[in-house]
Amino acid sequence: MKDMIRKKLKEKNAILLAHNYQPPEIQDISDMCGDSLELSIRAGKTDADIIVFCGVHFMAETASIVSPHKTVLLPRLDAGCPMADMITPETLIQKKKELPGIPVVTYVNSPAAVKALSDICCTSANAVQVVNSLPDSEVLMTPDKNLAHYTASHTSKKIHFWDGYCPIHHNLLPEMLAETKEKYPHAKVLAHPECRFEILEMADAVLSTSGMLKHVANSKDNSFIIATEYGLIHPLQKKYQDKQFISASDILKCQDMKKITLADVLRSLDTLTPEVRVPSDIQAKARGAVERMIAIV
Repeated sequence: MKDMIRKKLKEKNAILLAHNYQPPEIQDISDMCGDSLELSIRAGKTDADIIVFCGVHFMAETASIVSPHKTVLLPRLDAGCPMADMITPETLIQKKKELPGIPVVTYVNSPAAVKALSDICCTSANAVQVVNSLPDSEVLMTPDKNLAHYTASHTSKKIHFWDGYCPIHHNLLPEMLAETKEKYPHAKVLAHPECRFEILEMADAVLSTSGMLKHVANSKDNSFIIATEYGLIHPLQKKYQDKQFISASDILKCQDMKKITLADVLRSLDTLTPEVRVPSDIQAKARGAVERMIAIV
């Protein structure tokens, strides 16, 4: 099946992207692995006509925003993101009325229609830099309250929080991490900023998934506790076979990220469905929010 997928990709001038949380067999066959925005930007610079995005819905939307003239396929249309579902254009419009004049900084883990209503986007790696680049003394951060809390600890600006979160990261409790640390006392803790602030305070470093990969590459330490979705352990262990990687807890498993199978990828290439295309009016406004972020980071 892997050979058939690679053959189809070549025949159709398609590129296969896999997020760091995807199953190992999907990561291993992909052309590129990484964070969602990073993948969309890199894919947009290729001459591929078709992008097959193995991730969740908002990621395929972002690829469509960055590459509006390419066909973007999401092999499982039901692969969603609970955090992205915690904000809608309607609820954001209402919040903006309550906070007139305050700029909206929206995490890329959000629907395209929400990005289109935002002043600027951010990633987990650049949220602090984006917020500090704005001239305003107050900002509204959506939809992740944990990322907002982390950002608030690194800026003098007043941050208004949206009450959204990633259930996978948010459900990791301090006592769970403490138990893992007790078993592996010499391991360094790398935590994603989508985790609760109490978890971040227990970490040796707070990093995005790509940031974790870079950190390990430059670290002399040999053992790490990974406080993010456990799919990241695969590329870490594959690249650094002489180092030890431990999941902070066995609850760090996102079912949506594990929905896509090799059979789904092959079927998607055969039928060129399901396609994810952002309407042109939303695409243009959302692209503006993304480009404003890229311009300053």
